[in-house]
Amino acid sequence: MMAVETQAQYTTSYMMNEEHQYMTPEDEWDRDLLLDPAWEKQQRKTFTAWCNSHLRKAGTQIENIEDDFRNGLKLMLLLEVISGERLPKPDKGKMRFHKIANVNKALDFICSKGVKLVSIGAEEIVDGNTKMTLGMIWTIILRFAIQDISVEETSAKEGLLLWCQRKTAPYRNVNVQNFHISWKDGLALCALIHRHRPDLIDYSKLKKDDPIGNLNTAFEVAEKYLDIPKMLDAEDIVNTPKPDEKAIMTYVSCFYHAFAGAEQLLEWIRKTIPWLENRTAEHHMRAMQQKLEDFRDYRRVHKPPRVQEKCQLEINFNTLQTKLRLSNRPAFMPSEGKMVSDIANAWKGLEQVEKGYEEWLLTEIRRLERLDHLAEKFKQKCSLHQSWTSGKEELLSMKDYESASLMEIRALMRKHEAFESDLAAHQDRVEQIAAIAQELNELDYHDASSVNTRCQGICDQWDNLGTLTQKRRDSLERVEKLWETIDQLYLEFAKRAAPFNNWMDGAMEDLQDMFIVHSTEEIHSLITAHDQFKATLPEADKERMATMGIQSEIVKIAQTYGIKLSGVNPYTNLSPQDITNKWETVKHLVPLRDQMLQEEVARQQANERLRRQFAAQANIIGPWIQTKMEEIGHVSVDIAGSLEEQMNSLKQYEQNIINYKCNIDKLEGDHQLSQESLIFDNKHTNYTMEHIRVGWEQLLTTIARTINEVENQILTRDAKGISQEQLNEFRASFNHFDRRNGMMDPDDFRACLISMGYDLGEVEFARIMTLVDSNNTGVVTFQAFIDFMTRETAETDTADQVMASFKILASDKSYITVDELRRELPPEQAEYCISRMTRYIGADGPAGALDYISFSSALYGESDL
Repeated sequence: MMAVETQAQYTTSYMMNEEHQYMTPEDEWDRDLLLDPAWEKQQRKTFTAWCNSHLRKAGTQIENIEDDFRNGLKLMLLLEVISGERLPKPDKGKMRFHKIANVNKALDFICSKGVKLVSIGAEEIVDGNTKMTLGMIWTIILRFAIQDISVEETSAKEGLLLWCQRKTAPYRNVNVQNFHISWKDGLALCALIHRHRPDLIDYSKLKKDDPIGNLNTAFEVAEKYLDIPKMLDAEDIVNTPKPDEKAIMTYVSCFYHAFAGAEQLLEWIRKTIPWLENRTAEHHMRAMQQKLEDFRDYRRVHKPPRVQEKCQLEINFNTLQTKLRLSNRPAFMPSEGKMVSDIANAWKGLEQVEKGYEEWLLTEIRRLERLDHLAEKFKQKCSLHQSWTSGKEELLSMKDYESASLMEIRALMRKHEAFESDLAAHQDRVEQIAAIAQELNELDYHDASSVNTRCQGICDQWDNLGTLTQKRRDSLERVEKLWETIDQLYLEFAKRAAPFNNWMDGAMEDLQDMFIVHSTEEIHSLITAHDQFKATLPEADKERMATMGIQSEIVKIAQTYGIKLSGVNPYTNLSPQDITNKWETVKHLVPLRDQMLQEEVARQQANERLRRQFAAQANIIGPWIQTKMEEIGHVSVDIAGSLEEQMNSLKQYEQNIINYKCNIDKLEGDHQLSQESLIFDNKHTNYTMEHIRVGWEQLLTTIARTINEVENQILTRDAKGISQEQLNEFRASFNHFDRRNGMMDPDDFRACLISMGYDLGEVEFARIMTLVDSNNTGVVTFQAFIDFMTRETAETDTADQVMASFKILASDKSYITVDELRRELPPEQAEYCISRMTRYIGADGPAGALDYISFSSALYGESDL
């Protein structure tokens, strides 16, 4: 039966390929083109009737072809009925996505049959697109009703057309050339029915000019006697200039399937007999049992429908002949080779071959049963032996010792000794396998060649295992001695590599160390150290070569004796490649360090030029400022000239200072360059830019202040009437006690006053200090000293003047109050006056009024107070 199925599959595959060529160019549905209304009507009726002819087998039907397939349920049922296969379980639910899922399952099934669906999607079927629905049904009809039609290896459409042409060739007024116009008069359909069932239609009474009558006759007879439902309307066909080809093909294909029974039965017998005549013996019981199962399946499933077909053909033939005889019409004569006797003879031959095939199957199964026991026993013992030997040859052939360490070699040696003991214990099993193979040969086992081959392979393998075992022992002993030598070299390499590696690590660290220098001396010191390091490189290279020489000796031994080094030294994590890489890194870093040092030398030399350039100017500007400060100080205390001469001299100094500003600006530019070059110190000068700036600001302040002081002295002199000689005297006294370059501290000021004849107590000196140092700075300037001495010595500075001042403060009263003193005078002076003034005794004064007249007289020695 398998041969029948194989042949059927081949034929189906060939026809599908042919049909695919037919369907692909001619039956693609263009969604953008409109279907002719008449054709649409014919297709709708024909396709609906065709679907119902199959759905009725499942107890259902459709009424509206574009609506009843929208949920996909009846579409899936239709495919199951016409294909005889089960489709995936449909989705439950009435939502749109459930419907789309079910339609997609149906479309996927159609595609799985090698059908190409063009422009047909599940959404369009669910949406009730009539054109797409009709296109899908036509695709199903092509695949399941027309595709299998083949006459003389033609395609489905051509085969169906050729079958119609041959069957209708003897009939008058029938010329089938296509599936549209050739069928309009109904004669072709009637001819097909008469050719196979002449008892159903009297063809001689049909008229060509009565197409509607002819068509209705064919439709009614086919529906009543041939179980072919009415799929077309006679009026639609007659009134349509060109009937729909797809509708006609669908309907005509039903006649083909109804009348091709004898041909199909003979074809089935023809294909089945070679399968039953095949006596190829199988080597295994399972295969023979499968053949027996296939034979039983043939008798149970495939043969009964054919028996029914044969009986139905005989019944139909006998009924036909009886009706013809009773009608006094000639007997029906099938085409040559399709007589009932031909079918009976073919069936008889089939049953004879079938009986012989069954006897052969049972005999062959009994024979295999006798040998299976020994074969299974042989197989089990061989499997056990081969399971034990599996991988043993590879294990013994392994050269793992070539890449193993000394400790691993010694472990491999102990493991090999254990294997030798196990090998000796398995000798008995090999002898048993050879004995069973001998017995199978004596019993003429059908697969004796494979048994002998397997047995010989086991024996050869056993001999080879013995040879490999001895070779491995020899190799292990040899490699163990070599590894002892290599191990000693590994240890020596580790002892020399470790300190050399540490030296390289330190060297790389030093060569990559970021240096920060601020002078050429510092960078030259680094260059000297670097040159000293480079001088040690030749000696270091010798040490490297000596260390690498040890590794070379190890490699030489390994290459000479075929040992694969693992690349790992058990005594160190350092590899020769590590040493080489680091050495190359050191050599690479040395010129880089040279370059960096030389670049730094150039930078420091440029910085040094900037330092010298700045220092050259600063060493001129700094002393110049200091000199000018001193000169201005000398001018301010010089008693040789008049104040006007001092003023002129100071103005000249001021102009010189202003003219000197360009030198300061240039120095600022040099300082900016130094800052941008990160120069923060300069050994060539003690002057910094801050010093210069402060000195310059002090110089500007000093000249301005000195000019102001001289101007004030001129004003004081002119206002107080002090002579030049008095001013010179005051200046001489101040210069004598001046220890702070234009300023005196309180002690120097007191000594100066005493030298000038003042007899001062602490209180009086404190009062004077409040006058000359009102801001409590702790120093007395020359201007303050001049102001004080001017007040003390001026001719207008009398008791009357003081009294007049107090009178102004007292608003022309002859007394003054404490509140008025505190309001008008500084706190120290107010308290001084309050403590010295006596109470006013006049009747016009309020309580607590003070007598400023007696106080003023006493102050200038004109009273006894």
